[in-house]
Amino acid sequence: MNKQTAILANGCFWCTEAVFSALKGVISVKPGFTGGHIKNPAYREVVMGGTGHAEAIRIEFNEDEILFSELLYIFFTTHDPTTLNRQGYDVGEQYRSAIFYTSELQKKIAYGIIEELNQPQYYDGGIVTKVEPASEFYEAEEEHHEFYDKNPEFRYCQLIIDPKIQKLKESFPDKLKKKIKAS
Repeated sequence: MNKQTAILANGCFWCTEAVFSALKGVISVKPGFTGGHIKNPAYREVVMGGTGHAEAIRIEFNEDEILFSELLYIFFTTHDPTTLNRQGYDVGEQYRSAIFYTSELQKKIAYGIIEELNQPQYYDGGIVTKVEPASEFYEAEEEHHEFYDKNPEFRYCQLIIDPKIQKLKESFPDKLKKKIKAS
């Protein structure tokens, strides 16, 4: 197995964890915080702003089954990479779009895909996704792990996450594990 790590931030980590957990080749997805300036931040501190951290996910994946580039195409498809520090109702630096690369190859791939997707046929506005070196990743508190799976009736899950899962199902059906929620 060719085990790799990807760290991505694209809004609320409840959403991103649900999307990436549904993919073949993904071994684990952990929600957490990275890219900030304080150690061991708590969820409350991050969502209030001021820590510099982004809500992010750490993905362990088997690159023999899914490539880093494929993860990035899914990343760009399931959020709006043209809005600075905002995803839907979530506003602030903690909800920024960012790729935290773990190798020079990941950095090169990220910049290449951004250059490709910055063509006018893909997005109306330019991509504002930051590409930054990976720094310390702090796992979120346990109640944030598998939030979508544990809280399918929660209104946020139905209004925000279900459409992302639906878009994933429509855009990348060959990349999905057999079981996936959302209509």
